[in-house]
Amino acid sequence: QVQLVESGGGSVQTGGSLRLSCAVRGRLFSINRMAWYRQAPGKQRELVAEITSGGSTNYADSVKDRFTVSRDNAKSTVYLQMNSLKPEDTAVYYCNVLGRVRLLENDQLYWGQGTQVTVSS
Repeated sequence: QVQLVESGGGSVQTGGSLRLSCAVRGRLFSINRMAWYRQAPGKQRELVAEITSGGSTNYADSVKDRFTVSRDNAKSTVYLQMNSLKPEDTAVYYCNVLGRVRLLENDQLYWGQGTQVTVSS
């Protein structure tokens, strides 16, 4: 069974920093795309950042130049370094991984349980 275990959320003041981690527990034959989404109260879940198996990254415009996504393939872990945090970054952050358990199976999408990030002004 594959699970995503997130950590690193918390409360900070405007301008502060946090680093989120998401580790894949259980064996995946391969991990393709890894991403972070967030959902604020009353809003839809949105893509924050993503990183491919080749290391290409993509960011939401609202977090460009402030957030950095990275991955450690040896540890099956994806990170989100968040700097210059703003109150509008307050949300539950979810890790998302696309991978397959076996070579001849299709990729499946896995979600973490979510971690709360609160930024106060």
